[in-house]
Formats: sequence, structure tokens, C-alpha cells
Amino acid sequence: MNIAKSGYRVFSANSSAACTELAKKITERLGVELGKSVVFQESNRETRVDVKESVRGQTIFIIQTIPRDVNTAIMELLVMAYALKTSCAKNIIGVIPYFPYSKQCKMRKRGSIVCKLLASMLAKAGLTHIITMDLHQKEIQGFFSFPVDNLRASPFLIQYIQEEIPNYRNAIIVAKSPAAAKRAQSYAERLRLGLAVIHGEAQCSESDMADGRHSPPSVRNTTGHTGLELPLMMAKEKPPITVVGDVGGRIAIIVDDIIDDVGDFVAAAEILKERGAYKIYIMATHGLLSADAPRLIEESAIDEVVVTNTVPHEVQKLQCPKIKTVDVSMILAEAIRRIHNGESMAYLFRNITVDD
Repeated sequence: MNIAKSGYRVFSANSSAACTELAKKITERLGVELGKSVVFQESNRETRVDVKESVRGQTIFIIQTIPRDVNTAIMELLVMAYALKTSCAKNIIGVIPYFPYSKQCKMRKRGSIVCKLLASMLAKAGLTHIITMDLHQKEIQGFFSFPVDNLRASPFLIQYIQEEIPNYRNAIIVAKSPAAAKRAQSYAERLRLGLAVIHGEAQCSESDMADGRHSPPSVRNTTGHTGLELPLMMAKEKPPITVVGDVGGRIAIIVDDIIDDVGDFVAAAEILKERGAYKIYIMATHGLLSADAPRLIEESAIDEVVVTNTVPHEVQKLQCPKIKTVDVSMILAEAIRRIHNGESMAYLFRNITVDD
């Protein structure tokens, strides 16, 4: 029997509990069945994908969450996309709530822009569209040769603040660095709350050493041809940590897009406690929470960490009861429905400014 070209299917790119759970939530909201496929690792760790039903002429949505084994998840997505492409799928759309390698989107000395490489690999594998959420930098959308819908988790996190944080009107939104001030300002304006910014650092970290602040070297090379006499660059030096804004007697809500290595957040919480904040919340879209993050959070001054289910973190929640989850499957399902029906996506970005 011929399958209608207007049909669409939703597949899960791996069989992990978290990815399957998110895929089931999305398909339940859409009223469709999850596509039949098998994704597994061979004994030599090679990824294998078997699609168990016809996809000819259909639009396919692949849901892929990114667990701790990032590179395996990427290969699963690439292999499944290519399997669907060679099975004559009409369109292949990746639903990747957290886009991996998004922090490697700028050149660092003699490194590489891995995020751009990954975008090219996905296009080559057969993807024609991507749905993601809160890219680390919005400019990443320019790395792709096909459309990218960068959804926002802020409406769900703002709703959590309004419904789950008692006396949130006495709160203040905090940016843990000047770089995060624009995101914090967006939350503050929507919630009609004040804004505070943490500036400075306790000591020079390894990442700062790699950002070029100490290059070129302070001593000129006088051997051979010196070329133009360029002025020497002054090394950056951040001031001691200060808090711009009054947090005394307030609930401090730190907002960011990714929480992974929690050292900066723990240090920020200690500073806010010293400045008089009596409760401290962390709001982030992607809760990677790597390494000892759950233990550090449990032992810190942080009262609660709220993240969405874009990234699996069930193990971390068992280790730290302070971690709470907000479900964003609703907006992912609505994005799939609108794309399939050819409807405008503008509704999903209502009240979101160009600079947000």
C-alpha cells in the first residue's frame, strides 16, 4: 500500500530511558505512535541503526537527547539520519533540544570551531531542518545550510518562578557574569523584578588563560625581520568579585543557559549569601551537571537548581534532591505539529524580542 506523502513519523535516536521518555511525551501530545527502530552498539562500539518500517515520501522527526556520552549520541543521530535518507524519506528534521559542542563556537588560538563542523556533518548525513532550544550563542544558526528553529525555555522557567517560589516578588534576578547580563535582563523585565550582576573573579582560571589575554608575548622578537612595529597589548586583569545591585534580604535567582561545571555557580552563591541574600535559586535550560556537580550543589549555599528535561539528569537528581526538572515537551511537540502543517512558528516566539 502506498504511504501518503503528507504523512510524518517520529523516531527516537537512541533507546536510553531519558530519550525514550521525552519521545513518548512528545508523541502522546501529538497523538501519534513512536516510530519503530533499533539503535544499538556493536561489540566493537560501532553504532548500528535498523529502521523497522517504511518511511518513503514521509517527513521524519528524529528526537535525540545528549547524554554523558556525547560522541556516541552524535553518531547515533548521524547514522539514523543517513539510514532515513537512503530509505527515501522526504524530509528529515532533527529535534535536538541541547545542541552539543555549542560552547566550541569560537576560535581559541589554534583550535577549531567544532560546532560548525558538527553542523556540516548533520547536513551531509541528510538532515534538512533542526529544532533546538536555547543555543549557547544565537549566531550558531548561521553555521547551518538549512533552517534552524531555536526555541526558548524561558516561558517555562518563568512560570516555575511564579508558581513554585514563595514570595517571588521579593526576588532579584542575578547574572553570574557580565556576559550573562542580557539573559538576566530579559527575565527581570518579564517578571518586573530588579537586576544584579556579579563582576570580577577570585583568581585566573584555566579558561581565561586560553582566551588570548596574555598574547602576544610582552617581549618583542628582535631576530630577523620584525615587520611593522605594532603596539603591545595590555593583559586583561579582572577586579575582585563584586555584586552590582542590592541583594540584601532578597531571594536571588541566578539564570543561565547551561549549568555543567558548577564551580562558578557555587562561588556566586557564596558571594550572594555574604551580601545578605537569604535564598538562592539557579535557573538553567540545560542541566549537564557533569562530574561532581550534584555533590557540590548539595554541599553549597544553593537552595534549588531548576533545569529542563532537554538533557538526561535522572542520576544527578538521585544524588542531589535540590535538582528540580521542568518539562518542555509541550513546546517541542507544538513545533513539530506546526512544521508538519506548514504553520507559522511566530506563535512560539511571542513576546520574545530580537535581542533576547
